[in-house]
Formats: sequence, structure tokens, C-alpha cells
Amino acid sequence: MVQFEPRLRRGILDGSITLAFRRWHRHQVVAGHQYRTGEGMVLAETVDIVRPSDITAADARAAGYPDVAALLADLRGEPELPVYRISFRPVDGPDPRDQLAATAALTQEDAAAIASRLARMDAASKKGPWTQAVLRQIAEQPGVVSTVLAEQIGWERPDYKLHVRRLKELGLTISLDVGYKISPRGAAYLAGSGGGPGAARQESAAR
Repeated sequence: MVQFEPRLRRGILDGSITLAFRRWHRHQVVAGHQYRTGEGMVLAETVDIVRPSDITAADARAAGYPDVAALLADLRGEPELPVYRISFRPVDGPDPRDQLAATAALTQEDAAAIASRLARMDAASKKGPWTQAVLRQIAEQPGVVSTVLAEQIGWERPDYKLHVRRLKELGLTISLDVGYKISPRGAAYLAGSGGGPGAARQESAAR
């Protein structure tokens, strides 16, 4: 999906930027879908393939560049890749993940649904079961930089961050300026599954 760098996310949210241009092998944004920028939600209104020669000065200004040359110079990727033009507008309202994460009371059905999703994530991972260990790790070490957390379990940082993002999609973790913390929903799930803070240390001591 499109990466919302600080320049882009700020511009979209304050209305000064309404277009983004990307070189992709295939489109990674769907018109009519909402996306998270890191500072709010936006709606992708249109997604089109354009020729670089058809990009206008008005397009460049709408994308936050002084002219077309500056826009083209900033495009990443191989020159032969198609250029996508995406129009965005900000969407009012909270991030649905934030609302989900704030839910501290879980029904049996909620807990079973979370357990089922985590089990599927574990089964699909080439690293083997990982969800419980990472949830406990974050619960026990809030605010610890992801580099350190990744090293503790022998992972590369980008891979670790990708996996934690999947937990965040379920409302189980919250990203901080540095590191993460377990969400109220995540804490409720761990408490109900016997995996709250300290569980990992207790298992280690029992071995």
C-alpha cells in the first residue's frame, strides 16, 4: 500500500495535498477504500495510471511539489514501471483500530475469535507460533524500542515490526513514539488466556 511519509500525511490531512504519485508493479490502493496515514484516516477517491508526460503543473502542486520536474525526480522505482495517480481526501472520525483497542471487556465470543485469528497467524508463519510470545513481551516491556525487542527473540527489526502491525490490526497492541504497549483489549485477552505479564518469566523458570 501507499507509504504516507510525514510530508504527505500532513498535507492530506490539512487539505494542501490531494494527489500522490507512485511507481508500482501493480496498484496497491483501491478507489473507495479508507487508509491510515499514521495521523488519521483518508479515503482514496480515484486511482489512475498516467504517463509522466501527461502530469500537469496543477497535478504537481496538488501533490505538494513546485513543478512537474520536482515531482518526477522524487518518484522511486524503475522508470519503466507504470505511474499511478491517487487522489485522497481526509475522513473525519477515529481510527477503527483505536476504538477496538480501547475495548477492555471481552465476551467469550470475542476471546474465541481473537484466539482463532492468532492461531491462524501462528499456523501461517514460517517462524512457527509467535503471537503469544510477542504479546507477552510487549505487555512486560512497554515503551522498549523495537530493535531491542526484535533482538530478544532473534528477529530482524523490520520483520518484527511487520508482525506487531498484525497484532495492532486486531486491536491488541498500541504503537508508542518509542516501542509499543499492550492495549486494554490485548490485556483483557491475555488475562483471560492466562498469558498476562509475568507469564513468560514463569514459564521460563518452570523449565
